[in-house]
Amino acid sequence: MTLDLETIRSHFPALAVADGGRQRLYFDNPAGTQVPQSVADSMSDCLLHANANLGGYFQTSHLADKVVSDARDAMVDFLNAPSADEIIFGQNMTTMTLHLSRSIGRYFNAGDEIILSQMCHDANVEPWVLLARDFDLKVRWLPFDVETFEFDLTKLDDLLTSKTRLVCIGGASNLTGTINDVKTVCSKAREAGAWSFVDAVQSAPHVSTDVQALGCDFLVCSAYKFFGPHQGILWGRRELLEALEPYKVRPASDRIPGCFETGTQSHEGMAGVGAAVDYFAWIGETMAGDFHAANRQYDGRCLYVHAAMDCLFAYEKDLAERLIDGLQSISGVTVQGITDSDALHRRVPTVSFTHDGKAPADIAQGLGERNIFVWNGHNYAIEPAKALGILDSGGAVRVGPVHYNSIDEIDILLNALEDILA
Repeated sequence: MTLDLETIRSHFPALAVADGGRQRLYFDNPAGTQVPQSVADSMSDCLLHANANLGGYFQTSHLADKVVSDARDAMVDFLNAPSADEIIFGQNMTTMTLHLSRSIGRYFNAGDEIILSQMCHDANVEPWVLLARDFDLKVRWLPFDVETFEFDLTKLDDLLTSKTRLVCIGGASNLTGTINDVKTVCSKAREAGAWSFVDAVQSAPHVSTDVQALGCDFLVCSAYKFFGPHQGILWGRRELLEALEPYKVRPASDRIPGCFETGTQSHEGMAGVGAAVDYFAWIGETMAGDFHAANRQYDGRCLYVHAAMDCLFAYEKDLAERLIDGLQSISGVTVQGITDSDALHRRVPTVSFTHDGKAPADIAQGLGERNIFVWNGHNYAIEPAKALGILDSGGAVRVGPVHYNSIDEIDILLNALEDILA
């Protein structure tokens, strides 16, 4: 089986939109992807036919209950989680991390230590910095090599102490694109008696995510990065979630996962999440047969989802290689991330670059005028931008293809850049 790009693109209405006769090229995907029609349909159906609070004795409430239950089951398959009770929904990763950090902080004592990564998005940095300030904790920093754009995890060994209580790491960088060795980080944290908190917002749209295989304690992601709606999802190990004290109103459930879901949730968002997972399963069943054997440890939809992720990642590596090779051929351009063709399996296709004669904002504006969508700046990756020495100079231009993008679109982007940077 091979990836049928034409069929895939037909599922995304936004890809057919033109402005003034000029087709849109979506390379802003690390900030938020477009959605298939099935996601929009599921959300609409929820709003029109199941628009009620949970737990009532009437039909719309029964249907809303099913929407929520189905969404939890979908995320169980997406993450290979042990139980739907461990799936918590919320507004987005940042909000959920800030919320949960309050409960986690109650388990720490003054002088305890948190290890943070200099490659992380600020949503996996500042909530913990604020926690450290409020609870008199010590923050220790895991640096990355600014030449290889990867961690030397022997440095983590040097940081871990008997006082380490939490290690926070990103699945992939939203600036450099590096895929981190999360499994090893979580193993080292566990051996040191510390919890691990994984920001999978940038890795989940591109690589198969298995919380049991990773051995993490908490993992959080956002569905709008993987072709769903604006919805955050947090998985936590059951024994930890049940031990933490949730910050909630009194009438809310005392049981997981509801005790961590503050207020009325976006049921339509949950419906969209379920549809996004089913979209991956459709790809896995119809186009990723070559990847089934490698995922035989899974069953049913879980198998199809993880086979789809492997299949799509293989295709996205080709996009990344074409993009990186093209960028490196343009005079004055520096790719701020892994470029070796033999190492592309260690990065997602999110590619950031700088130019020695033109500001990132000017480049992004020039592309925007051609209806090519990219982001510029630090993209909330403040610590990585600092480490790379580009924070004060405007950050970088970030190009983020995903599986609905084509090689032809990469070439259009590169030709436009050559014109802009000439």
